[in-house]
Amino acid sequence: MKRYSITTLNEFIIQRQADFPYAKGELSRLLYHFVVAAKILHKKVNKAGLVDILGSAGQTNVQGEEQKKLDVFADEVFISALQASGEVCGLVTEENQEIITFDDNLSRDGKYIFMMDPLDGSSNIDVNVSIGTIFSIFRRVSPRGHSARPEDFLQEGSRMVAAGYVVYGSSTMLVYTTGHGVSGFTLDPSIGEFCLSHPDIKMPAYGTIYSINEGHYIKFPDGVKKFIKYCQENDPETNRPYTSRYIGSLVADFHRNLLKGGIFMYPQTATATTGKLRLAYECNPIAFIAEQAGGKASDGTQRILDLKPESVHQRTPFYTGSRAMVELLEEMISGA
Repeated sequence: MKRYSITTLNEFIIQRQADFPYAKGELSRLLYHFVVAAKILHKKVNKAGLVDILGSAGQTNVQGEEQKKLDVFADEVFISALQASGEVCGLVTEENQEIITFDDNLSRDGKYIFMMDPLDGSSNIDVNVSIGTIFSIFRRVSPRGHSARPEDFLQEGSRMVAAGYVVYGSSTMLVYTTGHGVSGFTLDPSIGEFCLSHPDIKMPAYGTIYSINEGHYIKFPDGVKKFIKYCQENDPETNRPYTSRYIGSLVADFHRNLLKGGIFMYPQTATATTGKLRLAYECNPIAFIAEQAGGKASDGTQRILDLKPESVHQRTPFYTGSRAMVELLEEMISGA
């Protein structure tokens, strides 16, 4: 009789603690509190059609985007969980204009900075399409025992210690990395645990999917237009034309391409010259995962993880996915 071995997220984290000689369980406790909040949000998402959490909350976030009720709920749940962990001295979320610092004695001694988009793809909430949570974790650079300082939040992505996302779809899945490969865990509702379902994820070097909002085509840079045309051309040797797939949720679009191969593009436009996606808590964590899985992430000319942020809500053009596809796009952008 065949035996099945199940590894829960908690077991996996404990097994990997040796990867961090400077840590003494703090990162594990932090991830545990984050996961508890993710499970709470999972329950709310599953009940979205039955309770009063759909629709607008009647206010806008720092980006000028209308907040949905579930956005606000997610933001509050994660902030509460991260403060309770005692391991986070400060955080940034998409929904808050200002940096949030925790000034209780325990949190001031925390080692970590947390940056997140609590609910990515919120425009999909009302129509039952996949949404997600994106996060990145940094070690603070300011002295422990004091409140977090601005420089803690303005670090290059290459200094991340962990990053990941949760996708709430047909199943709820957590994908994360600590710089030692990418692992995926699927939530088993029957036991309330995330279980290892996708060990050592590797992104295919080539793909046949391109993801971009082509409704803005006329405003795209010439190099991006050239690449789109390349994807649409017929060439049996390279299996073109490629398939266009765009959900409108960074987590959902990237997750599909991570597993199947492809490229996600969100360029600057004539009216949004710095792009739309936020560097610190959208592009950086996705870029970290992409690189750890063998893929690539770029702003079109340079590596995303090398960008030095000037503000916590800074935007950037963003291209990520299968390495060969991103490199070809970069060539077309540089030659345009």
